[in-house]
Amino acid sequence: MERSLMRLSIPDEGQLSTSQGKLRDAVVGSRKGLGAEIWGRGPFGVWQNAPNVGHPALDLGGAVRFATEIPADAREVAICTVGVHYRAKFEFAAHKAIGIAAGLDADALDRLARGESPGWTGVLDVTHRYTKTLLEEHRVTQELHDELAGTFGEQGAVEVVTTIGYYCLISLTLNAFEVPLSSQMTDPWPEET
Repeated sequence: MERSLMRLSIPDEGQLSTSQGKLRDAVVGSRKGLGAEIWGRGPFGVWQNAPNVGHPALDLGGAVRFATEIPADAREVAICTVGVHYRAKFEFAAHKAIGIAAGLDADALDRLARGESPGWTGVLDVTHRYTKTLLEEHRVTQELHDELAGTFGEQGAVEVVTTIGYYCLISLTLNAFEVPLSSQMTDPWPEET
Protein backbone atom coordinates (compact mmCIF):
# COMPACT_ATOMS: atom_id res chain seq x y z
CA MET A 1 0.00 0.00 0.00
CA GLU A 2 1.28 3.47 -0.82
CA ARG A 3 0.92 6.51 1.38
CA SER A 4 0.13 9.63 -0.62
CA LEU A 5 1.33 13.15 -0.50
CA MET A 6 -0.70 15.66 -2.44
CA ARG A 7 1.40 15.23 -5.58
CA LEU A 8 3.45 12.11 -5.02
CA SER A 9 3.17 8.61 -3.68
CA ILE A 10 5.66 7.29 -1.15
CA PRO A 11 6.51 3.66 -1.86
CA ASP A 12 5.48 1.12 0.73
CA GLU A 13 8.46 0.17 2.87
CA GLY A 14 8.07 -3.51 2.02
CA GLN A 15 8.26 -2.82 -1.72
CA LEU A 16 11.34 -0.61 -1.91
CA SER A 17 13.89 -1.25 -4.64
CA THR A 18 17.49 -1.85 -3.60
CA SER A 19 18.42 1.80 -4.16
CA GLN A 20 15.30 3.00 -2.32
CA GLY A 21 16.12 0.68 0.58
CA LYS A 22 19.67 2.04 0.77
CA LEU A 23 18.32 5.59 0.84
CA ARG A 24 15.78 4.66 3.52
CA ASP A 25 18.52 3.10 5.66
CA ALA A 26 20.75 6.15 5.19
CA VAL A 27 17.94 8.51 6.21
CA VAL A 28 17.07 6.51 9.32
CA GLY A 29 20.74 6.12 10.23
CA SER A 30 21.62 9.78 9.85
CA ARG A 31 18.55 11.43 11.35
CA LYS A 32 18.60 9.87 14.78
CA GLY A 33 15.88 10.76 17.26
CA LEU A 34 13.30 11.47 14.56
CA GLY A 35 11.81 7.99 14.46
CA ALA A 36 12.08 5.25 11.85
CA GLU A 37 9.20 6.76 9.85
CA ILE A 38 11.35 9.83 9.01
CA TRP A 39 12.38 8.17 5.74
CA GLY A 40 8.88 8.80 4.34
CA ARG A 41 8.42 12.39 5.55
CA GLY A 42 9.62 15.75 4.32
CA PRO A 43 12.04 15.77 1.42
CA PHE A 44 13.09 12.21 2.20
CA GLY A 45 9.72 10.87 1.13
CA VAL A 46 10.00 12.76 -2.15
CA TRP A 47 13.50 11.47 -2.78
CA GLN A 48 12.38 7.86 -2.41
CA ASN A 49 11.04 8.28 -5.95
CA ALA A 50 14.48 9.31 -7.25
CA PRO A 51 17.12 7.80 -4.96
CA ASN A 52 19.84 8.55 -7.52
CA VAL A 53 19.50 12.25 -6.60
CA GLY A 54 18.08 11.69 -3.13
CA HIS A 55 21.15 10.00 -1.72
CA PRO A 56 23.62 12.72 -2.78
CA ALA A 57 21.15 15.36 -1.51
CA LEU A 58 20.94 13.52 1.82
CA ASP A 59 24.74 13.47 2.05
CA LEU A 60 24.97 17.21 1.41
CA GLY A 61 22.26 17.82 4.00
CA GLY A 62 24.21 15.77 6.52
CA ALA A 63 27.32 17.84 5.86
CA VAL A 64 25.40 21.10 6.19
CA ARG A 65 23.61 20.09 9.38
CA PHE A 66 26.28 18.10 11.18
CA ALA A 67 29.74 18.93 9.80
CA THR A 68 30.02 22.71 9.54
CA GLU A 69 31.82 25.03 11.92
CA ILE A 70 29.04 27.62 12.05
CA PRO A 71 27.17 27.67 15.37
CA ALA A 72 23.88 25.75 15.45
CA ASP A 73 21.83 28.84 16.28
CA ALA A 74 23.27 30.78 13.32
CA ARG A 75 22.75 27.79 11.02
CA GLU A 76 19.10 27.60 12.08
CA VAL A 77 18.67 31.35 11.49
CA ALA A 78 19.79 30.81 7.88
CA ILE A 79 17.56 27.75 7.46
CA CYS A 80 14.47 29.38 8.98
CA THR A 81 15.03 32.52 6.91
CA VAL A 82 15.05 30.37 3.76
CA GLY A 83 11.90 28.56 4.91
CA VAL A 84 10.10 31.87 5.45
CA HIS A 85 11.28 33.24 2.10
CA TYR A 86 9.75 30.28 0.25
CA ARG A 87 6.80 29.93 2.67
CA ALA A 88 7.84 26.27 3.00
CA LYS A 89 5.56 25.18 5.82
CA PHE A 90 7.21 21.83 6.56
CA GLU A 91 10.69 23.34 6.44
CA PHE A 92 9.93 26.22 8.76
CA ALA A 93 7.89 24.14 11.21
CA ALA A 94 10.61 21.48 11.46
CA HIS A 95 13.47 23.93 11.83
CA LYS A 96 11.65 26.27 14.18
CA ALA A 97 11.70 23.41 16.69
CA ILE A 98 15.36 22.65 15.91
CA GLY A 99 16.18 26.35 16.20
CA ILE A 100 14.54 26.62 19.60
CA ALA A 101 16.53 23.57 20.73
CA ALA A 102 19.67 25.37 19.47
CA GLY A 103 18.86 28.38 21.65
CA LEU A 104 16.81 30.64 19.38
CA ASP A 105 13.95 32.58 20.92
CA ALA A 106 10.52 31.25 19.86
CA ASP A 107 9.07 34.78 19.73
CA ALA A 108 11.85 35.91 17.38
CA LEU A 109 11.07 32.98 15.07
CA ASP A 110 7.36 33.85 15.19
CA ARG A 111 8.20 37.44 14.20
CA LEU A 112 10.34 36.11 11.35
CA ALA A 113 7.41 33.99 10.14
CA ARG A 114 5.12 37.05 10.20
CA GLY A 115 7.58 38.99 8.06
CA GLU A 116 8.67 41.22 10.93
CA SER A 117 12.17 41.89 12.17
CA PRO A 118 13.16 39.03 14.46
CA GLY A 119 15.26 41.45 16.52
CA TRP A 120 18.45 39.42 16.36
CA THR A 121 21.80 41.02 17.09
CA GLY A 122 25.42 40.07 16.51
CA VAL A 123 26.12 36.81 14.70
CA LEU A 124 22.43 36.00 14.32
CA ASP A 125 21.68 39.40 12.77
CA VAL A 126 24.56 39.11 10.29
CA THR A 127 23.42 35.63 9.29
CA HIS A 128 19.81 36.74 8.85
CA ARG A 129 20.65 39.87 6.86
CA TYR A 130 23.05 37.98 4.60
CA THR A 131 20.55 35.18 3.98
CA LYS A 132 17.62 37.54 3.38
CA THR A 133 19.63 39.76 1.05
CA LEU A 134 20.99 36.84 -0.97
CA LEU A 135 17.49 35.39 -1.37
CA GLU A 136 15.84 38.68 -2.30
CA GLU A 137 18.60 40.33 -4.35
CA HIS A 138 20.35 37.15 -5.62
CA ARG A 139 23.68 38.68 -4.54
CA VAL A 140 25.16 40.63 -1.67
CA THR A 141 27.28 43.76 -1.42
CA GLN A 142 30.99 43.49 -0.76
CA GLU A 143 30.38 45.17 2.60
CA LEU A 144 27.82 42.56 3.69
CA HIS A 145 29.99 39.72 2.41
CA ASP A 146 32.97 41.08 4.31
CA GLU A 147 30.81 41.30 7.44
CA LEU A 148 29.84 37.62 7.11
CA ALA A 149 33.40 36.52 6.36
CA GLY A 150 34.65 38.63 9.27
CA THR A 151 32.17 36.87 11.52
CA PHE A 152 32.71 33.28 10.39
CA GLY A 153 35.94 33.30 8.37
CA GLU A 154 36.18 32.23 4.74
CA GLN A 155 35.26 28.61 5.45
CA GLY A 156 32.29 29.69 7.52
CA ALA A 157 31.11 32.04 4.77
CA VAL A 158 31.16 29.14 2.30
CA GLU A 159 29.30 26.97 4.83
CA VAL A 160 26.60 29.63 5.35
CA VAL A 161 26.08 30.07 1.60
CA THR A 162 26.00 26.29 1.10
CA THR A 163 23.42 26.02 3.89
CA ILE A 164 21.29 28.67 2.22
CA GLY A 165 21.52 26.93 -1.15
CA TYR A 166 20.76 23.50 0.25
CA TYR A 167 17.67 24.69 2.08
CA CYS A 168 16.49 26.47 -1.07
CA LEU A 169 16.53 22.99 -2.68
CA ILE A 170 14.66 21.55 0.28
CA SER A 171 12.05 24.33 0.38
CA LEU A 172 11.39 24.16 -3.35
CA THR A 173 11.12 20.36 -3.21
CA LEU A 174 8.63 20.53 -0.34
CA ASN A 175 6.57 23.19 -2.07
CA ALA A 176 6.61 21.58 -5.53
CA PHE A 177 5.30 18.29 -4.16
CA GLU A 178 3.06 19.96 -1.55
CA VAL A 179 4.52 17.88 1.26
CA PRO A 180 2.11 18.12 4.21
CA LEU A 181 3.05 18.87 7.78
CA SER A 182 3.24 15.96 10.17
CA SER A 183 0.60 15.80 12.88
CA GLN A 184 3.21 16.98 15.44
CA MET A 185 3.90 20.22 13.54
CA THR A 186 2.15 23.57 13.87
CA ASP A 187 1.30 25.28 10.59
CA PRO A 188 3.15 28.63 10.52
CA TRP A 189 0.79 30.02 7.89
CA PRO A 190 -2.59 28.31 8.35
CA GLU A 191 -4.34 30.88 6.18
CA GLU A 192 -2.32 29.70 3.16
CA THR A 193 -3.19 26.49 1.35
